[in-house]
Amino acid sequence: MMFDTIAAISTPRGEGGIGIVRLSGDESLGILSKIFKPKSKKDVKDIKSYTINYGHIYDGDELIDEVLVSVMKAPNTYTREDIVEINCHGGYLITQKVLELVLKSGAKIAEPGEFTRRAFLNGRLDLTQAEAVIDLIHGKTDKSISLSLNNLRGDLRDQINHLKKILLDVAAHVNVVLDYPEEGVDEPIPEHLIIELHNVKDTITKLVESYDKGKMIKEGIKTAIVGKPNVGKSSLLNSILREERAIVTSIAGTTRDTIEEIINIKGIPLIMVDTAGIRKTQDEVENIGVQKSKKMLKEADLVLFVLDSSRDFSDEDREIYDSIESEKVIGILNKIDMEKKLDITNLTKVKKWIEISALENIGIDTLENEIYNFILSENIEDSSEKLIITNIRHKSALEKTKKSIENIFETIDMGYPMDLIAVDLNDALDSLSEVTGEISSEDLLDHIFSNFCVGK
Repeated sequence: MMFDTIAAISTPRGEGGIGIVRLSGDESLGILSKIFKPKSKKDVKDIKSYTINYGHIYDGDELIDEVLVSVMKAPNTYTREDIVEINCHGGYLITQKVLELVLKSGAKIAEPGEFTRRAFLNGRLDLTQAEAVIDLIHGKTDKSISLSLNNLRGDLRDQINHLKKILLDVAAHVNVVLDYPEEGVDEPIPEHLIIELHNVKDTITKLVESYDKGKMIKEGIKTAIVGKPNVGKSSLLNSILREERAIVTSIAGTTRDTIEEIINIKGIPLIMVDTAGIRKTQDEVENIGVQKSKKMLKEADLVLFVLDSSRDFSDEDREIYDSIESEKVIGILNKIDMEKKLDITNLTKVKKWIEISALENIGIDTLENEIYNFILSENIEDSSEKLIITNIRHKSALEKTKKSIENIFETIDMGYPMDLIAVDLNDALDSLSEVTGEISSEDLLDHIFSNFCVGK
């Protein structure tokens, strides 16, 4: 039930200095009073809010642990319910014993994300802020964390509410025309409201267009390192990672499967994938790796096409070259520490070539700068100051809003009945409400909060 008191371990399982068992609900203090004996001898229910209290957890007469207990009383808490956090020693067994004692005393085990779900249902957060919590937890870079903090602060919610106010002003005028024709309002929508509608459409268009950039910042760029065997793909991965992650030998076909690692280039996470050298082979295992490489070549957001500058362009190089897409490739001429034999004059599909020596770590910084510039058409050093969406659900709802507004303009241009404008305005408002969660189904909420960890 909604008003059950819930509990969960909020810290990662395993050995550590501190483990936290969190409770939320009307019975939090009552449950605590059954198991906690404060050093101060105070009645638990008389403990002041926002205090930390030293004492011991008991199961009857059996001492369980020495703890610090944080008490936060409703409504000024994360869930707007009474919250208790028991800070015990961080071993797996001791935190589990405290949790089991809490459950035995009347709490219910929390579902994934249930604390944040209660914060949403109790009006503490809107849905964009709730989703920002999970993005903050999963953040891979400073920039992704910054965007999550902006949404947690309510920036997207405030923008959506501003757009809704404008649409409500237009809807109010339309309803006057439809409901009170005797008022003699002849103009379907005044010019100043038409201008406002255009501003709403432009704002939504920018938000929708920001999604690709936001997705890159949040999830990372899948970057495939491709080339024939022995051109230095694994050495390149090791150079970028600054560690010996991939096995490097002079034997062709050493890499038989994809190797994935995440690196951070100027705040943008790159999912670097070292692929097996693409060539024809009778080796069954190597051939599986080659097929994976070809698949990755098509799926990657960015392709680093590696050639050996000390060897002539071969048929194997040609096969890979013919498969790459010009708009998502950076060419890399490796082994520049050796005598150059490769002629790239006719390889016009690749717009940018970077000369490196993966073995000697020459040109790696230049390559990283080019990767950053290649990914982003504009500088995003100030992206934390801009409103950028990172959630496909937000993008989908905003696209529906934009379509409804475009329908309104079409209705006005074609001279169709005002009733159609009212319908599209309602659709636009509903779509915006989907973003913040004012209109949401239980299935949607279940899906969103199921991605949270237990205890958050």
